[in-house]
Amino acid sequence: MRNNGTKKIHYKITTVEQAKNVSRNFLKSIELDKAIDFGLPEIDDRYHIWRVPVKSKNNENIGEIVIDAFTTLINERKTTNKEVLESRLLGRKNGTEVKKNGSSIPKISNIRNTIGLGDSEILLQETPSESVDLVFTSPPYYNARPEYVEYLSYEEYLLKIKKIIHQAHRVLNEGRFFVMNISPVLIRRANRNEASKRIAVPFDFHRLFIEEGFDFIDDIHWVKPEGAGWATGRGRRFAADRNPLQYKPVPVTEYILVYRKQTDKLIDWHIRKHPDQNIIEESKIKDDYETTNLWKIHPSYNKKHPAVFPLELAEKVIQYYSFKNDVILDPFAGTGTTGKAAVKNGRRFVLFEQEEEYIKLIKEEVFNWLQRDAEKVNWINTEVPTNKAPYLNFY
Repeated sequence: MRNNGTKKIHYKITTVEQAKNVSRNFLKSIELDKAIDFGLPEIDDRYHIWRVPVKSKNNENIGEIVIDAFTTLINERKTTNKEVLESRLLGRKNGTEVKKNGSSIPKISNIRNTIGLGDSEILLQETPSESVDLVFTSPPYYNARPEYVEYLSYEEYLLKIKKIIHQAHRVLNEGRFFVMNISPVLIRRANRNEASKRIAVPFDFHRLFIEEGFDFIDDIHWVKPEGAGWATGRGRRFAADRNPLQYKPVPVTEYILVYRKQTDKLIDWHIRKHPDQNIIEESKIKDDYETTNLWKIHPSYNKKHPAVFPLELAEKVIQYYSFKNDVILDPFAGTGTTGKAAVKNGRRFVLFEQEEEYIKLIKEEVFNWLQRDAEKVNWINTEVPTNKAPYLNFY
């Protein structure tokens, strides 16, 4: 906490060592941590940022890392980019001999199927840049059910999601998609003298995506069967009394928000320039595709998880927004539906989940998804499962 005149400012980074630690993680993510040292970090109170000078091993200044003091996020627009740092390390004049237009062909990730136990914010920091082709996830609800982690405030919850989106932007390949299943959240009233509150979470998330360098593409509405939302109790009061002002429709939809990592390359570039045109042909969508943004899909239920999304929903997203052999990331993996859908559709997966009980469920299923290929899965922060038989016909 810093004191700016009479106003106290609550920074999450308050010391030089904290600034260096964030910078080290950033350099590790771009694979330059072994080649670079730091100068003395300084706080810039005017802009609420930390400036961390970056030096070569022979003590020459080659750039700086700029960190938001409030959020601990790297300000990539102001931070010296990887290409310039590499060029200056190699002694090229002013670091100008770098490619201006990025890669001439889309990158093919070499990541294998991965399952990690832990906070996805931390696991994403350890994931290589531009190594994922699609992010599809449904984040935890904000304090909506007792099974989920309670956040001290809605602002803290949004900050956590912002950090995930920030890291996802780094690990996503150029011009690829982040698709999120999300809906408004109802905070039930504590007693009869208080009103319940409905928070428009999707609209707050939209702002986070735009701030983190994504372009808005589509809002798809997952439509559930009529009566699916009646159990929430919303609308019952009006149904009984029919008084004006009491009207509240029963929610039977959720948002599927589609964003694309900002780029100057058209989507057609990914198709025309893909290094394996056979994959492009094999990835074509069949005739029974969704023609509107209303997707009618029955919800799924799992007694071991309070809010699973349907396999059909994950399959549609994966088919429409990725190619075969692409890497699909779910930073809030739950019971692993995204991984299951990825394998079923010829894609690879990266699943991060912080609840050990859900990782155990994934371990029980992964050999059914992959058969003997499950032995090649990269496991992070958890023991490799040993119960490999019998393999079941999952499909």
